[in-house]
Amino acid sequence: MFGQTFKNFSIDFNFLNERETFSSGDPISLEVEGNCSISSLYVQLKVKARVLWTEHYGKTVATFSNKEKYFIKQVIIQEIPDQSLPSSFKGSHGKIQYLLTAKLCRPMRSNSKVKTKFTLIHKGNPIGDRMLMVHTSTYKGTKVVAFIQNKLSRDIKPKYFLYKKISYFAEKKRVETKDILKEVGEAIPPSSSQTVTRIITIPPTTCVSILNCNIIRTQYRLRVYLDVKYATDPQIKFNIVILKKKAPHAKLKVAGSLKLCIVQLLYYW
Repeated sequence: MFGQTFKNFSIDFNFLNERETFSSGDPISLEVEGNCSISSLYVQLKVKARVLWTEHYGKTVATFSNKEKYFIKQVIIQEIPDQSLPSSFKGSHGKIQYLLTAKLCRPMRSNSKVKTKFTLIHKGNPIGDRMLMVHTSTYKGTKVVAFIQNKLSRDIKPKYFLYKKISYFAEKKRVETKDILKEVGEAIPPSSSQTVTRIITIPPTTCVSILNCNIIRTQYRLRVYLDVKYATDPQIKFNIVILKKKAPHAKLKVAGSLKLCIVQLLYYW
């Protein structure tokens, strides 16, 4: 590219899905419009995670903070590095941010610099005990099957509670939770046993799980329980991992069913 004119310098993303997000290994394109003489072109990709919060102890205010840099790559790149990178995140006490900066140097001209943030969604496949994988693709719901034996003198109803747990790690740990959904099943008559089935539909706008960041973690848990007055509620909990499906559109797809252990849902008066 040799010439004297310079029209525009920009970073353009070729989004592969309707949510305008990227994953590891996706391409990045840089375009220079017009004719110009270039000395050098630098592209810098930064990935930072940071947490920050304060706590009050009487008149004393304690500040807790931590940060983590995954890499700073300054070369001419054609794709986002295909490695395990945490999903973009912004919460009340922390964030995970992706920033792409391009610098164009020209002889006898001032340098041109552009930067932009973008959203990355992790597409990995973590493995854990008692985990249900829910992928971002066509999603019809998660089937929950449970055998319940009611030996009480009144009806009982199974309840379903999905919540999100966000953990921030610095000098200490801070946790916050957010309710995703609450549902109540059909009543089980007294002195009877039933196998109940419930389709739990996770909202399609639910963010993916973050399990590969050392200072920020987002997890989902499904709690199924019986609301028993004046006694400890029989319950069982399952971890649910929400992932991005390797597909151009971002929707949810169930990867399996979840069954509850019978003995953990029996209650004897």
